[in-house]
Amino acid sequence: MLTEAGYVGEDIESLLTRLLQVADYNVAEAERGIVFIDEIDKIARKGDNPSITRDVSGEGVQQGLLKLLEGSIVNVPPQGGRKHPDQKMIPVNTKNILFICGGAFDGIERKIAQRLNTHVVGYSAAKDVVKIDRVGYSAAKDVVKIDRGNLMQYIAPQDLKSFGLIPEIIGRLPILTYLNPLDRTALRNILTEPKNSIIKQYVKLFEMDGVKLEFQPEVFEYIVDKAIEYKLGARGLRSIVETIMMDVMFEIPSQKAKKYEVTLDFAKQQMGKANISRMQTA
Repeated sequence: MLTEAGYVGEDIESLLTRLLQVADYNVAEAERGIVFIDEIDKIARKGDNPSITRDVSGEGVQQGLLKLLEGSIVNVPPQGGRKHPDQKMIPVNTKNILFICGGAFDGIERKIAQRLNTHVVGYSAAKDVVKIDRVGYSAAKDVVKIDRGNLMQYIAPQDLKSFGLIPEIIGRLPILTYLNPLDRTALRNILTEPKNSIIKQYVKLFEMDGVKLEFQPEVFEYIVDKAIEYKLGARGLRSIVETIMMDVMFEIPSQKAKKYEVTLDFAKQQMGKANISRMQTA
């Protein structure tokens, strides 16, 4: 966790330590490197009133990042961790380092909706447009369609400010963009295609017990449907597959079976059992 200098946690300069390590401590190479700062939304300002408590892991970290992002010479501890007076520092010029920041920004859609003046029921926002006719100028309301399913595409710097990022940070990150939600095709590919996909992991685990595991193609579609229904994204694929495979994984090896096929009916049955058990505990 990053904190202000002098508090328990990692110092801001430790972000560059990993860059130096990857560059084998070649400072000239590191000064032309790329740093990706993930979870940037977690250092948002916690509240509007700074006098209650000192926000050492929020606004304080943002203030510390300014020196890195603006392009200056930063003294980096070679092994990371906290700085102390007797430690030998490596000066790094951040002028030509590309900083990329990313985050989920959970809840920022509400900020965007407020700015767009969208209503709970409506799917459109009014926009003032000046139209020219033969007589002269006349102002009219032009209705712009708003995609309520993907408000992130309308992100603007003022939304980040209202979310809790300080204006100086926003100004030093001039390019602002968004990522589209994963569609069915992307989720299906994530489920089966990568070298260590969750399906291939289960096939390998069963293979270690001498069982050839197969899935009906309809099962993959069902898993993707559930991930979209629950709005879990790619991370939800694992939990859904594990819910389906939990019982089989421990029962089949003891039955001395050489082959097992996961059917759509079985997948639905397992998901139904999981939902019923959750309702009972609730």
